[in-house]
Amino acid sequence: MKFNLEATDKTTSARAGLVTTDHGEIPTPVFMPVGTAGTVKAVHQHELKNEIKAHIILGNTYHLYLRPGMEVLEGAGGLHRFNGWDKPILTDSGGYQVYSLSQSRKIKEEGVTFQSHIDGSRHFFSPEKAMDVQRQIGGDIIMAFDECTPYPCDYKYAKKSLAMTHRWLKRCCDHFDNTSGLYEYNQTLFPIVQGSTYPDLRKESAKVISDFGREGNAIGGLSVGEPHEAMYEMTGIVCEILPRDKPRYLMGVGTPENLLECIALGVDMFDCVLPTRNARHGLLYTSEGIINIKNQKWKSDFSAIDENGPCSTSRNHSKAYLRHLVHSKELLGAQIASLHNLSFFLWLVTEARNHILAGDFASWKKEMVEKVTRRL
Repeated sequence: MKFNLEATDKTTSARAGLVTTDHGEIPTPVFMPVGTAGTVKAVHQHELKNEIKAHIILGNTYHLYLRPGMEVLEGAGGLHRFNGWDKPILTDSGGYQVYSLSQSRKIKEEGVTFQSHIDGSRHFFSPEKAMDVQRQIGGDIIMAFDECTPYPCDYKYAKKSLAMTHRWLKRCCDHFDNTSGLYEYNQTLFPIVQGSTYPDLRKESAKVISDFGREGNAIGGLSVGEPHEAMYEMTGIVCEILPRDKPRYLMGVGTPENLLECIALGVDMFDCVLPTRNARHGLLYTSEGIINIKNQKWKSDFSAIDENGPCSTSRNHSKAYLRHLVHSKELLGAQIASLHNLSFFLWLVTEARNHILAGDFASWKKEMVEKVTRRL
């Protein structure tokens, strides 16, 4: 994997760059739709490529490991061939899902024992196992196995957890470097900065991560319930330390406002389930603000869902029609809403990139933050 930094904004830390993988190029800033179980919910691959114009999607290691399982994925030739997506894929390590299974997992130095949410069966992930599973899934970019601490988190626990995450990172890197990919393309390992909302721990972790010298770096453990101001503070601290010439990936973030604020802090890559999850509940992000399509006010509104939006589907269907579909629990409602939200998120980061290259990102961002936070 290669990263070329093309431009940096004059008044913020926003950057435009280009990540190159064996499955294609990724212009940054970039938003990565989440394909938890090998599919982005309610969206077909040809729509991801042609309508949404996604450059990269995510696969979830925990879920894919449990179902369909490694035998099926390796037999198919990896996730790209299994789901028919021929562009880059990033896989998480399963660490966040293990964090969310707090009632059914046990963490030790060796790794984590957890129970399947599907059938209650017990499984064990070590840093080495996480590398092997991601090798089998076949992500272009794979993530180190870490512990994602909750919020709020006791300082003593956060410090102890961080030390273990760094030890686990060493094991991940050693195992990754001593093994080969199973398919005919290269894979890249990203370490993950942790440290909860404690500035000294975040600084320590960013320095340790940087010293590993990998091709890119991630920021984890944020967007787990902390105030947005704390997320921005920790992100800014970390971005000041992480290498300038390597991509920075903020995991699990976030709303359109979060994306714009964190792009301004120097983040290059984002992912979040929010656009599709909220779409299924009728919450739409548009070029003029946020719409709850379930509200009575849209019942007889026959104007386009987003007349000036990037998605042709939402320009060709009315608010009244989408409201009817959502209230009727028709599958098409979730499809149209998901297609719309993802198109908007991808458009937003592409516009951010264009304005960074043009040199007027700061003024554009100020205007856009006001729009994307407005309730219609």
